[in-house]
Amino acid sequence: QVQLVESGGGLVQAGGSITVSCQASGNFVAIHTMGWYRQAPGKKRELVAMTTHDERANYGDPVKGRFTVFRDNREKTVTLQMDRLKPEDTAVYYCNANIRTAQDGFVNYWGHGTQVTVSS
Repeated sequence: QVQLVESGGGLVQAGGSITVSCQASGNFVAIHTMGWYRQAPGKKRELVAMTTHDERANYGDPVKGRFTVFRDNREKTVTLQMDRLKPEDTAVYYCNANIRTAQDGFVNYWGHGTQVTVSS
């Protein structure tokens, strides 16, 4: 069974920094894309940052230039470094990965989410 386990997050002041990490575990063949989405209260879930297997990254417009995503294929992790945070970055951050399993082919997985709150 494949799992995405998130860590990090919490409360931070505006202008500060925080990091969230995610590790994939279980039985699978390969991880294709791996990254982060977020969802603020009353809003749709939106892309934050996504990486490909060759570690290319794509960012959502609201976070470009402030957030950086790192992927470690050996450790099966993806880490999001968030700098110059704004109150509007407050949201639940979800790890997302498209993972190839032997039985089911490519399957989209989600973590349970971790809260990031930015105070003004």
